[in-house]
Amino acid sequence: MKPSTQPPLRPSEGGYAKGEQTRARLLEAALDCFGPDGFERVTTRQIATRAGVNLPALTYYFGSKEGLYLACAQHIAGQYSQALNLAAVEAQAALDAGLPPAVIGERLKGLMAALAGFLLASSDAVNRNLFIQREMANRGPAFDLLYDRLWGPGIEFAAVLVERAAGGRLTPTEAGVRAALMIASLAGFGEGRAVIERAISKSDRIDYAIAALNEQIDALVRPPSATQAAGDR
Repeated sequence: MKPSTQPPLRPSEGGYAKGEQTRARLLEAALDCFGPDGFERVTTRQIATRAGVNLPALTYYFGSKEGLYLACAQHIAGQYSQALNLAAVEAQAALDAGLPPAVIGERLKGLMAALAGFLLASSDAVNRNLFIQREMANRGPAFDLLYDRLWGPGIEFAAVLVERAAGGRLTPTEAGVRAALMIASLAGFGEGRAVIERAISKSDRIDYAIAALNEQIDALVRPPSATQAAGDR
């Protein structure tokens, strides 16, 4: 969730176009398989067949099943980075400039709105979310990669924004807990997508999720006296 420092993907042009297309098909097929069934149950032949390529192509591009699994995790982390990078860059710029808590709060809102849109509006979220759920529950081969590139930096960056938006009224630990809860609430919407889609209409759920988080952030920015005064009215 921090501003991306990853180099862009190699352009899909010239002599690389066909190879990049094959690699992309393998990644898509692998997520379709690994998401529902997990690392242990899926075979490389199953993935190659689903992708419509021969088995040596999988070995050529990814080396092994674990190499492909880790590439799926890198791909997921890259999707998050691409979706959130603009909001993260704006938030980092506000931090670097030492802008006041109200402005930091607005940047935090922008970051959470970008995350909500990515988790709740993405059409390819189901298998991605299943993949992530398995790693969280079982600490699979991609757990460390996802923590180092996604979960750890994301919570750390959001915690800094929460702490600064609160004007120093929270300890780093308190800010970290609040940041983790904000992110987890949206992740829960994504991971429980089938239930959420049935219970809440698509046209409403993103807006209401963002509005609820914005209320939390506004409460952080308001001084305690203002919050108390509002409660006494």
